[in-house]
Amino acid sequence: MSLVENLFEQTKTALRDSKPSEAAELAAKALILSPDDMRLVLLRGVALRRSGNSLEAESYLRRIISEQSSVPLAHHELGLALSAMGRLAEGIASVDAAVALDPNLLGAWRDLYQLHAAQGDDAAAADAYRRSLGRKDLDPLLSRALDYIEKGRLGLAEGICREYLKRRPHDVDAIRLLAEIAITLGVLDEAIVLLERCLALAPNFTIAQANYATALARSQKFDEALQKTQALQEEQPTNLSHKVQHAAILAMAGRFEGAHLKFEEVLEHIPDNAKVLTSYGHALRYGGRGEDAAIAYQKAIKAEPSAGEAYWSLANLKTFRFDNTQITSMRREYAAMEKLGPDRYHLAFALGKALEDSGEFEHSFAAYADGNAIKHKFSSYTVARTGSEVDNMIAHCSSDLLDAGGHPSEAPIFILGLPRAGSTLLEQILASHSRVEATAELPIISQIAGELSGTRKRSEKTQYPQCLVDLSLEERHALGQRYLDGAGKYRTDKERFIDKMPNNWMHIGLIKTILPNATIIDARRHPMAACFANFKQLFARGQEFTYGLEDLGHYYADYLRLMDHWHAVFSAGVMTVHYETVVDDLDTQVRAMLDHCCLDFEEQCLRYYEKDRAVRTASSEQVRQPIYRDALSVWQKYEHHLGPLKAVLDKEGVA
Repeated sequence: MSLVENLFEQTKTALRDSKPSEAAELAAKALILSPDDMRLVLLRGVALRRSGNSLEAESYLRRIISEQSSVPLAHHELGLALSAMGRLAEGIASVDAAVALDPNLLGAWRDLYQLHAAQGDDAAAADAYRRSLGRKDLDPLLSRALDYIEKGRLGLAEGICREYLKRRPHDVDAIRLLAEIAITLGVLDEAIVLLERCLALAPNFTIAQANYATALARSQKFDEALQKTQALQEEQPTNLSHKVQHAAILAMAGRFEGAHLKFEEVLEHIPDNAKVLTSYGHALRYGGRGEDAAIAYQKAIKAEPSAGEAYWSLANLKTFRFDNTQITSMRREYAAMEKLGPDRYHLAFALGKALEDSGEFEHSFAAYADGNAIKHKFSSYTVARTGSEVDNMIAHCSSDLLDAGGHPSEAPIFILGLPRAGSTLLEQILASHSRVEATAELPIISQIAGELSGTRKRSEKTQYPQCLVDLSLEERHALGQRYLDGAGKYRTDKERFIDKMPNNWMHIGLIKTILPNATIIDARRHPMAACFANFKQLFARGQEFTYGLEDLGHYYADYLRLMDHWHAVFSAGVMTVHYETVVDDLDTQVRAMLDHCCLDFEEQCLRYYEKDRAVRTASSEQVRQPIYRDALSVWQKYEHHLGPLKAVLDKEGVA
């Protein structure tokens, strides 16, 4: 054996024995004798990376890739080296290249999970982890479940996981997978139970610990979730994913100053990471720092010109205007995107808004239509399901629901209706009153409704809302108290508070059953204006009915149909406030709303735009300005494209 071959074998042995520094020295000696031996170049790069010298490792690994681009290990190791230097996006791209060359590199998939999690990309992290499980030695049943998850068929995947766990009840990967499905479907209580079981079996299962924190946070158990992420940070202080998750949960809980500080701590390590900058921007925006948010979003775009979410986040500030140079750049990036994924639809909605602002309405609509078409492709929404739910409410909810009493609290003020119908403006007006505070779009009512339904699958027959009439006074009172306890996590010491979850229009019967003295305001807007405003809005989660013009028309008609029913059965308990009327006569409408809420008139409610508070909706910047008139007739600029919407509204008799 030649000296070079002997050094080559010694280098491999040192790497296998986890002696990377020794391996780096051996490879260096061998390269003196044979400088163009690509095997030695690769081993030297790998050894340097594993010994912590990522900067020097990069040059060796890039040399390999430039001459032999089909070596998965080189891409994988380069990705890890780049990530160690804070160049996370580049690192992810390099590891992506490795698994594209060899999808069976399970270690690379595990590293991809960590890298995606470090920048807060939960969906990509979960996908990478699922792929890290492999398929060759995986039980065929579980492999089928993974296939269904990748195709978005979560109901089928859930059933298979349950069947599999009957045979192997201690498989922590399967338990965690079922919990992940439950989180995605919003069945949070079950997700928490599953993850507690999983962690009892495998206490150090890091991704399950992170999933557990997510489930707790989405259940508004913020203190418990933050304790978990804090513990993870202490256990793994160099793992950025725990810091990012901690920051995100702080923002979710409305603790924006803490979130800002934690995001800034992360950005010290990865200052040019587009996803973290975008998440930081969200926390700044909803914490009332819109100008700083715009700067963060623009930094994200500079770091990654194809960062669709950052473009959309800028557009979604509503008060930001893209200049011609930015629009040209957006068009170029948009034209280059072939994959129908998140970057494409985020950028489509952003481009639609930018072109709308510049008066290019034809091209603007084309961009909006493309973004909606992509979102609709992945949506499970059906018109029939909403229609059936409304029929059910009308059939089973009458004024009798008020007769049995409930929790006597008068504290909640529910502002509901369609999204983008002016509810944030009404919230800002009322929150300017000395006795009222805003909380958030609280999911508590829909969670209670989900539990009362007694179903896990959409194919099962629901017990809700017909079960409402059978609730005892004690049960009504307890559910009312549960709602108040959940809302209390967002409250201070004001005696009244606002819950602005728009979808609560479906659950007014439940609200009146458990909180008969609650105040309800229906925020309403011209049908065409409301529907088009939703069509051009990209929602972070839910609201799947908004991604098709005909779906929007049917949804609006169902909403009106049920609201007419609620007005009939709770005639004194529901007030409708039209956005257009508020714009035309603010003083009269403010006084009427305050009277409906049993609140004395206060002058500052007319100067709502002076109220300095966190606002967590798409209108967060608009409501910090005097009355916003621009949106009243925007839909008319697109009217000739809105025929499918108008046809449905006309057929449904919506004026």
